[in-house]
Amino acid sequence: MARPNVEAVRKEQILRSALQQLSERGVVGLRVSDVAKGAGVSGGIVHYYFDTKLDLIRAAFEENASQSLERRAAIFADESADVRTTLYDLIDTYLPADETTRESWRVWIEWWAAAQRDEALADVHNRAYEVWAQRMQAVFDRVDGADPETSRTNAHTLMALLDGLTIQALMGSSVMSIDHMRQLCRHTVDLLLGDC
Repeated sequence: MARPNVEAVRKEQILRSALQQLSERGVVGLRVSDVAKGAGVSGGIVHYYFDTKLDLIRAAFEENASQSLERRAAIFADESADVRTTLYDLIDTYLPADETTRESWRVWIEWWAAAQRDEALADVHNRAYEVWAQRMQAVFDRVDGADPETSRTNAHTLMALLDGLTIQALMGSSVMSIDHMRQLCRHTVDLLLGDC
């Protein structure tokens, strides 16, 4: 049996702890000492892997985006499934209905806020968002006779709806329950796909 790579395991523990801290305390409240404590390592070990706090935050944001896509990889990859079903399934995985998804969304929201003030974080965000857009567009591209520009517009429309409704749901809006969010997103998919 192969022995686990200690460095890879430690780095994963640090990133996991950083994501939890970002979700709970945000960028402003994140302290390297808290990340180290959560990972069960010293602050020096954190700095061994990440020179600065910004490097750690950037890596955590990238990890969040990567994990987000990985959790949905099987749905994106299943080209035998009906497009409408695929989009419904994707919507269900993006609903902030479980702690893992809520944490991921809280990190995304922190990322959006931080990216407004930091060009490097904005660049990382834009690259991650583009990957998500390409995957969503690929689903819409499976519609018979799909026009790539229309598929891209549809992907961005659905993504924007998910982003906006999730913020409302996470804030505990009295008008945006998880079920209502699901209904609105599915209704939008139906409008975008029409009779196909």
